[in-house]
Amino acid sequence: MVTPALHGSSLWTPARAENHLRLLPTPLPTVPVPSAAASGPGPVRTSTQRSADRPLTLTRRGRLLLVGLPIALGVAALILLAAFLTSEARAGELAPTSTATVDVNVSTGETLWDLAVTYAPDRDPREVVAEIVELNDLHSSVVQAGQSIAVPAAG
Repeated sequence: MVTPALHGSSLWTPARAENHLRLLPTPLPTVPVPSAAASGPGPVRTSTQRSADRPLTLTRRGRLLLVGLPIALGVAALILLAAFLTSEARAGELAPTSTATVDVNVSTGETLWDLAVTYAPDRDPREVVAEIVELNDLHSSVVQAGQSIAVPAAG
């Protein structure tokens, strides 16, 4: 009897049993034959042992594991190696230099730009303002009158 099976978007169609299942002959276990020369019983072959004439075959999952796993491990190793070799975090050749600072009380109407131009006239004011924000751990470049902040001095 043919059983209907649903395949993809088609309607119910009968499944072909000959394409899906294949009957294999089961090897019969060998029974030891007593002989006068043998001191004990001979080996008993069960159906779980493979015969020497039938080669070992891999399933689709086995082939995928045998080929895919080494490829996946190789790709992961290459990605890690590339990330290691292209990393930008490297030790500096020179020791960090300390910046001389001056503590300043902010006057009314004064900005970080004004302080940068006044206390470090030979440097770019944008860099000095960024350094003031970093030195004082400010969340913005807005300062209040009377606030005491550290300003990098010229040098």
